[in-house]
Amino acid sequence: MKLLAEMFTLAPANKDHHVAIRCAVGVFVPLITLLLLDRLDLAIFASFGAFTGIYGRGELHRKRFFIQVRAGSLMLVVMLIASLFARASGALGLPATASTWLLVLATTLVAGACSLVIAWWRHRPAGSLFHIFAFAAIASIPGQPPLWQCMLVAVLTTAFCLLVGLSSRVLRSRRTPWEMPAPARLTPDEKRAARLEAVGYLAAAGLAGSLATLVGQWLGFGHNYWAMVAAVVPLVGRTTRHRIARGVQRIIGTVLGLLLLAGILLLHPVPWQTVLVIAICQFGAELFIARNYVVAQVFVTPLALISTLLVAPASPDLLLRDRIVETVIGAAVGIAVVLAPAAWARSRSQSHSKPANA
Repeated sequence: MKLLAEMFTLAPANKDHHVAIRCAVGVFVPLITLLLLDRLDLAIFASFGAFTGIYGRGELHRKRFFIQVRAGSLMLVVMLIASLFARASGALGLPATASTWLLVLATTLVAGACSLVIAWWRHRPAGSLFHIFAFAAIASIPGQPPLWQCMLVAVLTTAFCLLVGLSSRVLRSRRTPWEMPAPARLTPDEKRAARLEAVGYLAAAGLAGSLATLVGQWLGFGHNYWAMVAAVVPLVGRTTRHRIARGVQRIIGTVLGLLLLAGILLLHPVPWQTVLVIAICQFGAELFIARNYVVAQVFVTPLALISTLLVAPASPDLLLRDRIVETVIGAAVGIAVVLAPAAWARSRSQSHSKPANA
């Protein structure tokens, strides 16, 4: 009961609306610009470029700028590789099954590599969830626009988010000292923890992607990368208890978010309204992500699916079904990966103690 109560406890606010406004503006302006240019086929690159704004949320201006430059550059590399991967898969003419499994493998490698880089940089949010999502989503899109257009939109969106991150310096009262604290070196224990965490990301993403692919081929589900994204959610946390709670919260929040999404879709929003909904959901997600993960997921779920519909129209019913199934698969795998080390240590301890007790 205590764990259940913690899941629905809303932590105190800490100027979260400042971050939420920056992130909402960072995604709304690029998307509405693409809409006016009738180029929503490039929207996915703007959406992921806008992830730059979620980093360095509580830092001083100079440090935030430094963090966001690095985070945005890493996301640009991920998007470039994903776009090249999609083109290479199309050029090779691989069968659908082989292409799916190759994407699972590539996304798994991205999960481990980006997790290690983010840990090495001490960035927050920790982990490679956003990189998994960006890589797999972009790599799954066939017939993409010219590469230079895709990356131009991504770069311009990233640059815009950097400017938004510095925008409060216009007001003298909001300026922070233009100082950069000396970076703290990782200790040997922290380096070891980062490597172990990367292994956990490889295991969770790979297992979830493989299981979701097998289940999808058997029952006709798609979007296996949603399971990979959900699988790494429980890997972020201070304690095993907190990590398991995040996995459960992911499922609960997704179900509630799907109800919200169903209501939005019943209104049949036109493109400009869809872009506005994306911005509002981005605002809501950043407003609550540090305070309650369930509430944040209520906004994240429609944000992710509406963004998908904006770029690649599909049956809403199928998207809703795939989202909940893939989320359950992924969260279950992630929780299993969190519990596995302790279970393994316990079994080894018991096996070593048996001869002594005999």
